[in-house]
Amino acid sequence: MKKIICLVLTISMMSISLSLLTGCRSGVNGELYVYCYGDYFDPMILEDFEEETGIRVIPDYYDTAEEMYTVLENNATTYDCVCTSDYMIQRMAENGMLAELDKDAMPEVSSIADVYMKKSEDFDPGNKYSVPYQLGLSGILYNKKMVGDEEIDSWDDLWSEKFKGQMVMPDSVRDAFMIGLKKNGYSLNSTSEAEIKKAADELITQKSLVYKYANDSARDLLADGSAALGVVWNGEYMYTKDLNEDVEFVVPKEGTEFFIDSWVIPKEAVNKSKAEQWINFLCKPEVAAKNFDYLYYTTPNEAALELIDKDILADEAVFPTKETIDKCETLKTLDSASTELYSDYWKKVKAE
Repeated sequence: MKKIICLVLTISMMSISLSLLTGCRSGVNGELYVYCYGDYFDPMILEDFEEETGIRVIPDYYDTAEEMYTVLENNATTYDCVCTSDYMIQRMAENGMLAELDKDAMPEVSSIADVYMKKSEDFDPGNKYSVPYQLGLSGILYNKKMVGDEEIDSWDDLWSEKFKGQMVMPDSVRDAFMIGLKKNGYSLNSTSEAEIKKAADELITQKSLVYKYANDSARDLLADGSAALGVVWNGEYMYTKDLNEDVEFVVPKEGTEFFIDSWVIPKEAVNKSKAEQWINFLCKPEVAAKNFDYLYYTTPNEAALELIDKDILADEAVFPTKETIDKCETLKTLDSASTELYSDYWKKVKAE
């Protein structure tokens, strides 16, 4: 509801502005073109940034990191700053698509917790190209009334006949295989065909139990009671809890996928210094806290924690413990042969 109200206000403000102007105005100090996942920051911060810097942000949005990569590969100078995921940052860096950041121009980066800067080195050694923005992990969101006395704490629970026709699985090759792999104690970045095949066999066995394969809509199916349990990102937990107080979130004991979405600057960016101002602005504690209040994803901004409600900070579904994080892995870009293996076995899963 909070997002809807904010979006309506933003649209209203834009409409008023356009009615007063003969054309799209430029910021006093120019424009900055950013590319990001949809609805991934509080829209009010665009106005805050322009008021502080005189730079007008022109946002554009994409659905998947793969879509973003193709756009940047073909139109390198279109965007000045991009928010994307860990494994894609690794791919872009390896292919020479990113500019090295000037950390001296971004003093607010010091607000990012060391644990997350270190975790980022899994895909960006030395933190040369990226600054963490949002964090999260995958888990099971379940309706405690619908599952009854069953304890939900393992990926195995998604293979229970008791929940036939009541569970939602991700409609994504790597996210689905993550579950099959972790269920069997394997790495979610496995390149072993035997392990990938085992995971595929598990997913095929499970398929008759699945109500629906869904991504963004999974939370809505849990919120309205269409499903008893499903796999979602922890950032969806509080949103769903606001709509249905009976839902709970758990990280399976076998471990799960942990993501870090970060801001990067394309190597061919026209406005690199403005992009660094934008990243620095987003790292300010008050801005990070404002974004958290809009998104509910775990913020890596340690200084912002002082501005967040203590009850929310204590909720391990929103702010997982170090013990939980230590059991998690981040996705990595795989070689072409392994990527093809996953694709081929996913087709078999979907075809069964």
